[in-house]
Amino acid sequence: MAWFYLLIAGVFEIVWATGLKLTSGFTKLIPSIVTVMAMMISFYFLALATKTLPIGTSYAVWTGIGVIGTVILGIVLFNESRELPRLFFLSLIVIGIIGLKFSSSN
Repeated sequence: MAWFYLLIAGVFEIVWATGLKLTSGFTKLIPSIVTVMAMMISFYFLALATKTLPIGTSYAVWTGIGVIGTVILGIVLFNESRELPRLFFLSLIVIGIIGLKFSSSN
């Protein structure tokens, strides 16, 4: 169940990280509310995951999910760079997350 909590936490990290751009420095009310709520949900599920999983693994996977999702949304929503080196290094993050999952004892 801890890995499922961590996945939920990571998805909500993607929401709040992307939401930061949409808040325009917290000057837009609705995006700001959604962003803060997503932050709280993300941290809550991260805290649940760390009850069982090691903190280092949990944090690395949580931020990795957030990075991957946020980069993908940045490409799709904000027309950010799709350069091959950027995608290559993003794939290294994916490999790292998979490695942490399979090397964890939980």
